[in-house]
Formats: sequence, C-alpha cells, structure tokens
Amino acid sequence: MQNRAKTLIYRLLGATRPGQKIFFCGKLHAYLDDIGWIKSKQTRLPIDRNGDPIPWFTYASIAFLSGRIGPGMSVFEYGSGNSTLWWSKRVAHVGSCEHNQEWFDYFKDRVPTNVTYVHRPLEDGGDYCKAILQAEETFDIVVIDGRDRVNCAKQVLPKLREDGVIIWDNSDRERYSEGYSFLLESGFRRLDFAGLGPINNRGWCTSVFYRDDNCLNI
Repeated sequence: MQNRAKTLIYRLLGATRPGQKIFFCGKLHAYLDDIGWIKSKQTRLPIDRNGDPIPWFTYASIAFLSGRIGPGMSVFEYGSGNSTLWWSKRVAHVGSCEHNQEWFDYFKDRVPTNVTYVHRPLEDGGDYCKAILQAEETFDIVVIDGRDRVNCAKQVLPKLREDGVIIWDNSDRERYSEGYSFLLESGFRRLDFAGLGPINNRGWCTSVFYRDDNCLNI
C-alpha cells in the first residue's frame, strides 16, 4: 500500500504543468503548501509560499542556512537568480557571476545596490571560473551553482575566509566528483542536505563544505 501511494504521488507530480492547480489530501498537502513547493511548482519559480524568492536549493539546506547566516556576512555565487535576491536581503554584500548574456541583461536591473553583478563568458577554465579572483574582498560563503563547477571550486580558496564555507548545489551529480575530492583533500568536510526542493518533482542534494571554526558554527 505504501509503495502504491508513493507511485501515485510521483505520477501526480509529474503530470502537473505551470499554472495548473495541484490537489493533495490531508497532511501532505498542508506540508507542501507550507514549504512553498506547490506555489513554486505552479509558477516554475524558486519561491516560498508567500511568493518571495528563495535559492533553488533543497528545502533542508535553506532551513539550515536561514538560521545561521548573518547580516555582516558577504557571499559570492556562481549562477544568479532568485538566490541572488534571497542572499541580498540577509547579508551585507553579494558578488554574483553569470555566464548567460541574455539572462544577465534581463536580471541586472533587478539586483539591489548591495549586489556586485558581473557577466563572464563561459569557457572551460576561463574567465567565468576566475571571476571571484577579481573581487577586492574575501567571502564568508561561496556558492557553486552555475557552470564549470569543478574549475570554480579550484579557484575560490584564495578568496574564501579562513572560517568560510562553500555551498555546492546538485552535489549528488557524479560528474562533479573531481571538485568534491579537491575540497576534501584541501581540508574540508562535507555536510549533505538531500531531499525535495522548489519546482522539481524529485529530490537532489545541496552540500556545505566546511572546516573547523567555520562561520556557520557547524
């Protein structure tokens, strides 16, 4: 019976389309509505139940970060979007690098004044992954959620503070294993947050790579 119920839920999730109403029963519906998944699924946007932007991370990782980040922190992210807006409301400064020119041109007028937003063309091991090295400051948090992720991981350490952490989304993907190994060999440990996140029908993993005495007090 339990397997049949799971199969039915997955079929319902997979059948939905943007703007289509989704109906579940009882506690499941209440939970999905409370975390904002239903609204994100309907709109195809990473937003919470109130329509406010959130990162396209797993919900478990968002909840964890929300209780540990502070207004004095600075963040650098590879990949821009609703995460940029979410970070900008919670930390002092955000550096954000985007490879897609069309998205950059659209989004640049939406970013607030505490965001330094740059476009870098995508080339394996090129200017995109090295964008962080051009920043004047160092960062408490670096988010790897764009392209050329392994090379990004290899570039960020000079600009990461001693107590800084790295957030790596989609860390269940084997093609980034070289990057995970590089960080672990560089003295980081890994904390995984697997499960459901905005929009998607299936779960994935968002990981925090951290060292001792880190800014998130892990």
